Amino acid sequence: MPTLYTVIRRPLITEKGMGIKETQSTLVFEVAENATKTEVKQAVETLFKVKVAAVRTAVVEGKERRRGRFAGYRPDWKKAYVRLKAGEKMPEYIDSL
Repeated sequence: MPTLYTVIRRPLITEKGMGIKETQSTLVFEVAENATKTEVKQAVETLFKVKVAAVRTAVVEGKERRRGRFAGYRPDWKKAYVRLKAGEKMPEYIDSL
């Protein structure tokens, strides 16, 4: 079993992510590519001490990046949307921007 911080890499603090957090009580994280939904659920419940209702995952393909005539690709990465159960307090992993 991987450790919590190898499953959850970091929270995604974007405008879209903050909107989903406020309206749908859903947290957005960058997770390990080989992490399963069950591992993500257990990691979030352990780290933030909340109950998780559902987990959705998506693999984001890396974009092509160019430096002059040299081209390459950014690596692919995995994103997880974690919906909390009704009545759960939203964890604050960011104080203020």
